[in-house]
Amino acid sequence: MRIIADLHIHSRYARACSRDLTPENIALWADKKGIQVVGTGDFTHPKWREELQAALSESELGLYRLKDNSNAARFLLTVELASIYKLGDKVRRVHNLVFAPNFAAANRLVEALEKRGVNLKSDGRPIMGIHSSELLKICKDADANIELVPAHAWTPHFGVFGSLSGFDSLKEAFGEQSKHIFAVETGLSSDPAMNWQVSQLDKISLISNSDAHSLRKIGREANVFELPPAQFSYAGIMNAIRGRNPKTFLHTIEFFPEEGKYHLDGHRDHQFSCLPEETKRLGGICPVCGKKLLRGVLSRVDDLASRPSGFRPPNAIPFKSIIPLEEVIAETLGVGVASKKVLAMYENLVRQESEFGILLDLPVEDLTPIAGPQLTKSIVRVREGKVNIAPGYDGVFGKIEIYTEAEKAALSKKPPQPTLF
Repeated sequence: MRIIADLHIHSRYARACSRDLTPENIALWADKKGIQVVGTGDFTHPKWREELQAALSESELGLYRLKDNSNAARFLLTVELASIYKLGDKVRRVHNLVFAPNFAAANRLVEALEKRGVNLKSDGRPIMGIHSSELLKICKDADANIELVPAHAWTPHFGVFGSLSGFDSLKEAFGEQSKHIFAVETGLSSDPAMNWQVSQLDKISLISNSDAHSLRKIGREANVFELPPAQFSYAGIMNAIRGRNPKTFLHTIEFFPEEGKYHLDGHRDHQFSCLPEETKRLGGICPVCGKKLLRGVLSRVDDLASRPSGFRPPNAIPFKSIIPLEEVIAETLGVGVASKKVLAMYENLVRQESEFGILLDLPVEDLTPIAGPQLTKSIVRVREGKVNIAPGYDGVFGKIEIYTEAEKAALSKKPPQPTLF
């Protein structure tokens, strides 16, 4: 059975997250997207954990479903934990994603963190002054089957390899506990191809998740597995990630990394961005104001790379890059992504086929009758990677377009605007 899993989202109890993130709504949107397993997010928050236990029942070992809907997506217990601490000459700010096999294990971890004085009530993504290595030991002491994965590993501010507070290796970050790290989350601003340049990750699985703060963002990145029904469980999913077998871990679903908001180096105050080579030429300084540029993910990969761009390790897990369906519809129609036309077309489409089915799986001859010829053409372009991207930098999302300005004008049957140059 094919399983699409998004294992990193948040709840309505996390800061800057939608109030609509309830168990019922998450399950509804997982179904629209075509997701079979979704992370709960935020299980250390007492009110959210209470809601989860009231709404869910265990369906398979370590997987939960809505009590009143046996066909709904399964939930896997997850939480993102933020560690801020001093080590060496740096203040480290590292976010880690934790998976728990059941509520009993989650409760033991909560008790252990509370004994350390961590305030778990203030935020679904709690902040703690606990070293990453010590946090991993606490997790394993609570339950040997709890797993920890560095979250959005390359993000400048909060990634284990981030340019501002990260480390140059997993060993440096986790010490002897690094033996328990079998995966890293690549984040929106990098993709597996970038990570393949870093040989220290050759024995590490690369997973991708949405880190969604709202319902519509669920599934913007995900993982695809092929599991026998008997292995559809928490342990089965963890083993599929750990095993790095392309017959079991089929591929990841990715943002185009340039669309991520930390891909290039730059300074958003002056709308300046550049490639790592230019940053080096500039001495890391913004040419407009003289302040330091924020070094993005591409730069950090360049720092740690031991291979050229384009290298692919043997048995690497493949990936497929997507643009969310609502954005594809919006550009095809030439309207804003939040317009009524887009929302109506989206809902009509996902009543017939899931979003991932439409974006990735349906043959053109089956897609055209439900999507129409022009939207089908747009989807095919994305499948083939024929997109134009202005990369993101310093907290500014990249802009991705399927059509040139002239093509957009033709789509809207308006003459192209004259250029100024």
